[in-house]
Amino acid sequence: RMLQRFRHGRVFFAGDSAHQVSPFGARGGNSGIEDADNLAWKLELVLKGAAPEALLESYDSERVPAQRENVAISSRTINFMSAKGPAALAFRDAVLELAEGTPFARAFVNSGRLSTPAVLCGSPLNTPDRDGFSGALVPGAAALDAPVSKAGNEGWLLAELGGDFTLLVFGGSAAVEAALNALPAALPRPRLVAVAAEREGDGALLDVKGVAFRRYDARPGTAYLVRPDQHVAARWREVDARSLSAALARALGREDEAHAPAIAGE
Repeated sequence: RMLQRFRHGRVFFAGDSAHQVSPFGARGGNSGIEDADNLAWKLELVLKGAAPEALLESYDSERVPAQRENVAISSRTINFMSAKGPAALAFRDAVLELAEGTPFARAFVNSGRLSTPAVLCGSPLNTPDRDGFSGALVPGAAALDAPVSKAGNEGWLLAELGGDFTLLVFGGSAAVEAALNALPAALPRPRLVAVAAEREGDGALLDVKGVAFRRYDARPGTAYLVRPDQHVAARWREVDARSLSAALARALGREDEAHAPAIAGE
């Protein structure tokens, strides 16, 4: 069960107060935490005056579809486990019988799929791709983790992301610094996190196993704008000041600035 809307004026519903799902895949607790992650950074920016109140409406437009996905997945599980009707029961029993000795049938055994973050593909805060990419990290997807080394110490990429807007850059790129320096003063400056395939200075993370470059389909100059909740807002093969400014404004719910013909200082 779920509410049709999770925002009602100044009241926001999250977790079990907004949605209830069957207990498969830990979707109840995880989706509640995802609700909080989604809402907290938006509330903070609006309260600070860095974003318009319109940003809060994206909580509803992002989390309602995510929860519909959870309901659909958990409903398919319960319908398999507790088959309703003779046709469903015959299918379930046939799958279980075949699965014991037939590998292809095992994929049809639905005992619950573990919860994963929803891909917010329809979010108004996303900037559509202009460059060609492969892989799962489309705008709206949750950032993926990878082992990295920082100043000789082993760690993980996701520990360097989140909390603020972050510009994740692969390899050295003077264009990235130029784009950051040309941002209008009215927009918050994202933190810069650089990932290098080889040691390129003390400030860069070292992709010790090549996993980060592979998972992000990255090459030197590739950049990702990551939201405070670690979802991808935009990505480029080579970022420029105009594109970064527009993507940041859109991710803040400042749609008028996202379509501005030029940025300050041009």
